[in-house]
Amino acid sequence: MSAKSGPLSGMRVIELAHIMAGPVCGLMLADMGADVIKVEKPTGDDSRRFVPPEIGGEAAAYMMMNRNKRGISLNLKDPDAVEILRKLLAHADVVIENYRKGTMEKLGLSYEDLAAVNPRLIYCEISGFGRTGPYADRGGFDLIAQGMSGLMSITGEGPGRPPVKVAAPISDINAGILGAMGVSAAYANALKTGRGQKVDTSLFEAAIVQTYWQSAIALATGDKPEPLGSAHPLNAPYQAFQTSDGWINVGAANQANWLRFLDVIAAPELNDDPRFCSNADRMRNLPALIEILNGYLAKDTTENWLDRMEKAHLPAGPVNDILEMHADPQARAREMIVEVDHATSGKVETIGHPVKFSRTPAKVAQAAPLLGQHSREVLAEIGYDAAQIDALIASQAVIAS
Repeated sequence: MSAKSGPLSGMRVIELAHIMAGPVCGLMLADMGADVIKVEKPTGDDSRRFVPPEIGGEAAAYMMMNRNKRGISLNLKDPDAVEILRKLLAHADVVIENYRKGTMEKLGLSYEDLAAVNPRLIYCEISGFGRTGPYADRGGFDLIAQGMSGLMSITGEGPGRPPVKVAAPISDINAGILGAMGVSAAYANALKTGRGQKVDTSLFEAAIVQTYWQSAIALATGDKPEPLGSAHPLNAPYQAFQTSDGWINVGAANQANWLRFLDVIAAPELNDDPRFCSNADRMRNLPALIEILNGYLAKDTTENWLDRMEKAHLPAGPVNDILEMHADPQARAREMIVEVDHATSGKVETIGHPVKFSRTPAKVAQAAPLLGQHSREVLAEIGYDAAQIDALIASQAVIAS
């Protein structure tokens, strides 16, 4: 096993996952110190073909999702390759898979098959809808999960407009994070009990848990929440406003911040307006409130408003584009943009790990692997000698870069 630091150092993970949700799970665990071995088909993870853009001939999308992992490529149509995978799983702490339901069973690698040999194994399944229930056999994509979860009904500029998907694949990303959370919890339990278990989450559930506020409203009232643009469903003002040269987000939702906000924009009279005295009043009269506040904020630039709001200790921020976010000094200070060395592409930048640990820091230490980059290394670790490895590569059961 490669020596890595982090709170999960010593955990070995076999990632049988492609594109995003499963790889996000592996990414989170790898950043926290797990030795994640990504198993790819001979043609590689499909995200290797998500081009353009490329960096030095490698897909930027693939490199983003698979840094900090080692890579091996197996042709699982070959019995020798299946046997290699079986040996890897016999000594693993975790397996992550996002295949169609029944695929692992056909390979003889179901949870029951593997647990009989490796009872400590944590078997993480990430699918479109989960492994139980009437939709268990369906495949799933982020777009479909966002629509079925209700997210697309509350995202957009306002009622009566076409449904809008959250631009980021939020159900894919969140499913991977939930998978990593579940794996970490199951691992803690396995250390105490010696027994692994299944961890089962889905894109559908990952999207549903994004609707906490709107579901609270619907369950309490029986009414379906509508899209509000950047506004909050329960607090106001809490949204983006147009300035003379752009946009600014203002979080003046509670009463103390509301009063500070009125001081900043020099509009104390609004607190005497019965439409806006309390948060409940402001929510009932939100369209009128937005129109009035836009009028005030359009009188000056985003930079000037931000300066005044910071001095007043009022929560506010710019609406950055992605490049502006990458350059933000706070993002840089928190190591959310980091540089790694890639085998063929040289130095590349990637997103850092979002959780900071005081004693066992997570670290982004290596770039994504080339297809089959670590095949020989990994096979040697599980007992294959050089001649056997050469034979497996010659037969194309194994792909090595």
